[in-house]
Amino acid sequence: QGQLKIARAAMAARCRLAARFHHIHGANIRLDASHTQATRVESFANGLCFSQEPLAPGQIFLVEIEEKELGWCGHLRVGLTAHDPQRLEVVPEYSLPDLVNLGDTWVFAITRNHNRVVAEGEEAQPRGRPWEPSLLIERLRIPRDTLVGRSRPGRYSHILDDLFKMNVLPATARRSRIGVLYAPQPDGTADMHIVINGEDMGPSARGLPTSRPLYAVIDVFASTKSVRVIPVDYGFPSLQTLCRLVIQKHIVHRLAIDGLDLPPLLKSSCQHE
Repeated sequence: QGQLKIARAAMAARCRLAARFHHIHGANIRLDASHTQATRVESFANGLCFSQEPLAPGQIFLVEIEEKELGWCGHLRVGLTAHDPQRLEVVPEYSLPDLVNLGDTWVFAITRNHNRVVAEGEEAQPRGRPWEPSLLIERLRIPRDTLVGRSRPGRYSHILDDLFKMNVLPATARRSRIGVLYAPQPDGTADMHIVINGEDMGPSARGLPTSRPLYAVIDVFASTKSVRVIPVDYGFPSLQTLCRLVIQKHIVHRLAIDGLDLPPLLKSSCQHE
């Protein structure tokens, strides 16, 4: 158990350091000072971004969609590449097909629906209960709470309350959270998994080489205009998080939280997170 705690602490420290974008990126991308927000400032292409560091096995690189842009067809694209961004002669205009055509790159186009990958002859696995504290991907365990994007309460929040209680937003919506990771396999290769709002979409690519560093690829493409990296804490959930999950599970409507005799910070957390 002591070794497990040490491993979790090491993963948490690595994730905090790696939860930034690489300074190498597409021509139309602007990063904020912290390198955690990437915004496409022109056109619909040249929006490629990479993780600052290669990912460790089981480490998720998670982004939240912050801003959309109407008028374009297509959405965010995510994946992994064995190419060191620093060594690219030119950052490709598109992840699909340009970066993929360089080889050793695996990219998945996110759509509004139907992102789950089911291999031929297999059945779709039932998604876990939304209140389970951890997402299990093969032998990997990731705290689910940070992975889930949620709408903010407002004038029309009753329309989204069922989605809120199920911890689900449409994959391409604002505040949706999308992550990518790789899970090592017994044969020495790895499977790439896409996680959307706390739900594993299944292995979207197989046979990735674990002998080479693998960087996350985030293509801020078309109708997705701005994304932000969300750090994932691999430690145990806080007491506030556990309280919030219980409260959200039992309320009828988010705006009803205002009437509860709770500390203001906990109320805000229950409504907005």
